[in-house]
Amino acid sequence: MSNLTDRPERSGAIQTVSLSFYRFSRGIDRLWALAMMGAARLSLPRVPGIGFWKLLGSGTGEGFTPLPDTGVYAILAVWPDAATARQQTATAPIFRRYLARAAESWTVLLAPISARGKWSGQAPFSAPDTTAPAGPVAALTRATLRPHKALRFWRRVPGISKVIGSNPDVAFKIGVGEVPLLHQVTFSIWPDTRSMAEFARRDGPHARAITAVRDGDWFREELYARFTVIGESGRWGGDSPLRTIKGQP
Repeated sequence: MSNLTDRPERSGAIQTVSLSFYRFSRGIDRLWALAMMGAARLSLPRVPGIGFWKLLGSGTGEGFTPLPDTGVYAILAVWPDAATARQQTATAPIFRRYLARAAESWTVLLAPISARGKWSGQAPFSAPDTTAPAGPVAALTRATLRPHKALRFWRRVPGISKVIGSNPDVAFKIGVGEVPLLHQVTFSIWPDTRSMAEFARRDGPHARAITAVRDGDWFREELYARFTVIGESGRWGGDSPLRTIKGQP
């Protein structure tokens, strides 16, 4: 795993969120990763400095489908600062076990810009009341679907995925979740806040889905968070996903 290539960080201890993705190619490693969706729950709380954390599976393709991908998993974790996040995602035994098994892995470090809503009854991200800095930004949405609304939600997903996939500004996108069909997380990285905001405001499948969600009360719980990207390590698809963003090394 390569050293983190960091962007300049704000002074002081800033809450840092790590999102680590792992791709497993061999069948035995995929079975191991599936089993760790339960077993890792015993190890993650013991990692020094870790706060809120979640084990996440993925859908097929780029994750925006209800069909699980048995080869891609992720760990989201909250840390008191970037130094702790950097050290523990690289050296903590549970993270090293994932790294040893994975055919490919990528970790991105994030500093919260804004957050509203709850995740498993908690508000996990502490966002300072400051203006978002220049540079790459990430968007994370998490929702618990009401079971009787799930079919309507998943009917909307192909259209949204197609629009995001055709947007040249998106550096990285993936759909993950804790429970297939019902607990869903979307994560995307954009060159700046302007491009992200333009997509959110643009009329199309995404905007219409948001309206339907509000009007139909589809979600039992939801969270929306924005982050500045402050570091990364590893590769995904053979390269850094941030490579496509102008100005990245």
